[in-house]
Amino acid sequence: MNCARCGNYAAAPGGQVCRQCEAEDLHPAAPQLPAHTALPIQSPHGPAWLRSPVGLGRAVAILLGAVIVTDLVAVWADLTMLDVLGRMADGEYGAAVEADADRADRFYGLTGSAQVLAYLATVVVFLIWFHRVRVNAEVFEPFGHRKKRGWAIGGWFVPIVNLWFPRRIALDCWDASSPWDKPRSHALVNVWWTLWIIGGVASQASARVYRRAETAEELESATEQVLFADAIEIPGAVLAILFVLALTRMQDDRARSGPRAPEPVSV
Repeated sequence: MNCARCGNYAAAPGGQVCRQCEAEDLHPAAPQLPAHTALPIQSPHGPAWLRSPVGLGRAVAILLGAVIVTDLVAVWADLTMLDVLGRMADGEYGAAVEADADRADRFYGLTGSAQVLAYLATVVVFLIWFHRVRVNAEVFEPFGHRKKRGWAIGGWFVPIVNLWFPRRIALDCWDASSPWDKPRSHALVNVWWTLWIIGGVASQASARVYRRAETAEELESATEQVLFADAIEIPGAVLAILFVLALTRMQDDRARSGPRAPEPVSV
């Protein structure tokens, strides 16, 4: 007699189903979740879902590249303005100098606007990426984070704490996302953060000096400070790209490698 369930094989002696169906009854298969379903990991900061940072990481890198381009153009505008201001400080006046000053001023203003637009767009996408890698890091290491995930965004805007909170969060994410067998050095994060602080301080200081400048000599000195601020942002943005791509790649590799194998128990 064939199996009463599948009808493909002979029923086991004294029964109505075949051996294969009996085995399925004893060891039922675990229900399969849809491919898009992800179960949260419980951590001290609440449920954490693992989500890919790859697309956001690439977008941040591209936008940081746009920031570098605008900074390079801004350096050119600064040098053009310094040339005109130097001529005026030396006592050179006339229609030609006034025309050059007008062109330099328009160029300077346009590049400043381009810098602001590129910077704001980068900030928005970077913060979304930074929050995502912070939550992902909880999936990899639920107990290795000293700041709550909300500080991944808020920490950049609160005065004083924005000098070290984002770096602390970045280091925690970096450590949690490093390969199991070979933790990555903090050198890239530390150098990037150092240049970020220097660039931020230089930018704010130069902006204040430029607003107060009135004479050609004062404007020339202020523009030199703006030139330094624009120039220091370029290597800072390059290191930011390296940091974003490295952390994104580590999290992607960590997610693809699956959970860590359990440690052997010594008897």
